[in-house]
Amino acid sequence: MTPKADARHVHVAIAGSGFGGLGLAIRLRQSGIEDFLVFERADDVGGVWRDNTYPGCACDVQSHLYSFSFAPNPDWSRAYSPAAEIHAYLRRCTERFGVLPHLRFGHELRAAAWDEGARVWVLDTSRGRFTADVFVGAVGALSEPSYPRLPGLDRFAGRLFHSARWNHDFPFDGSRVAVIGTGASAIQFVPQIQPRVGRLHLYQRTPPWIVPRNDFAFTPRQKRLMRRVPFVQRLERATLFVRRELIAVTFLHPRLSPLAERLARQHLAAQVPDPALRARLTPSYRLGCKRVLVSDDYLPALTQPNVELVTDAIVEVTPHGIVSADGRERTVDAIICGTGFQVTEMPFGRHVRGRDGRTLDELWAGSPFAHLGLAVHGFPNFFFLLGPNTGLGHTSVVLMIEHQIEHVLGALRHLAARPGAVVEPRADAQAEFLADVDTRMRNTVWTTGGCSSWYLDRTGRNSTLWPGTTLSFKRRVTRFDPREYHELGGDTRRAGA
Repeated sequence: MTPKADARHVHVAIAGSGFGGLGLAIRLRQSGIEDFLVFERADDVGGVWRDNTYPGCACDVQSHLYSFSFAPNPDWSRAYSPAAEIHAYLRRCTERFGVLPHLRFGHELRAAAWDEGARVWVLDTSRGRFTADVFVGAVGALSEPSYPRLPGLDRFAGRLFHSARWNHDFPFDGSRVAVIGTGASAIQFVPQIQPRVGRLHLYQRTPPWIVPRNDFAFTPRQKRLMRRVPFVQRLERATLFVRRELIAVTFLHPRLSPLAERLARQHLAAQVPDPALRARLTPSYRLGCKRVLVSDDYLPALTQPNVELVTDAIVEVTPHGIVSADGRERTVDAIICGTGFQVTEMPFGRHVRGRDGRTLDELWAGSPFAHLGLAVHGFPNFFFLLGPNTGLGHTSVVLMIEHQIEHVLGALRHLAARPGAVVEPRADAQAEFLADVDTRMRNTVWTTGGCSSWYLDRTGRNSTLWPGTTLSFKRRVTRFDPREYHELGGDTRRAGA
């Protein structure tokens, strides 16, 4: 793929306008860099908070921590703000920090390839071709819904939709609804639709660990205090940060898991009086192995008379319902898939080609990896935000994004001092980092006890999570170290070398 003569050139091209893309755009402007564009396939910013509109959608990290450190918001309505409020926050940041002129909506990235001769990234979008010195993928891990692979799903005659593509036109009142999946989305929308539907069949493969949410609304007085005394909000954020960092300790040292499991068991016992139902909702694996969920209303919803918890495996989907392993067919009007996203597959990797012509997807061969979770050997001047091994199970990923952004800014400063140069991680530095990650992953809750989860890719490696605290990630990633990168070309004399 070669540049067209009329292709517009920019210094930095960013794919995606969620927390990652917008955060980088804002920090670029704050650093005095204006020559950049943010490509967004949709018609609005927000990423996952734009796409997920199901009833009850909210963050499972408190908003005063799940927000940019440089853009505190004293007006959050609740401890855990709903999706629409987070989306509105990102919109305000777009306007407040002046990045709207840099956004290109309706520009779906179809292909990105490194042109070795021209030393630029060539980007094919749905609205034309662009070139860039530096390309940053900020599409996030929760961008492509994952549908269950079930025989007959494509011939279901009723309504079929994913929680991330919610059908707001479906008439829930009195309907028979099947929900497949009991993950983070399902535990939020199930309590919302349960009072409306005639019958709800919830298909559970593995019960999740659920801990109390303890959500509450901020009073006008509390919001006013945070607005007038910014230190109060900073203290709230710091307190949340410390509390959540401590949670990571139980994941890194599974022998401490029983302490947290006791809280979850007490929560389950208090909300589900029926011992038989409670037994079916009790996990048999260590807390943290799969994503820990927070909810105060999901478990009570399952005790209602119009709800059936189905733990038999799904055999097939018929035009009118679902057949489970017990041989029973349950007739339903709609099937809602609360089955998560293509996290370990990283569909974005199919569209990005490096120096040797291979895509990231071909290079990874089913197990994504990246140096520091943000750069890949063989892909010059390319960076990820929230790439492999940067996910978290205990706190706000916005913290990880901000640390990676500082690394990218460091790389840009390094390149600015060496006109014409490009950088890519050294193969040995990348291999050393990955070996360190895998070593630190051993004996954690994610790799012991035979637990399987969506954190693991198809090779069995945990290529999703960071095996540590956000503080350890910050120490390792924030600073751009040229010694870990190959520098190709450039006028080093002009850089003062």
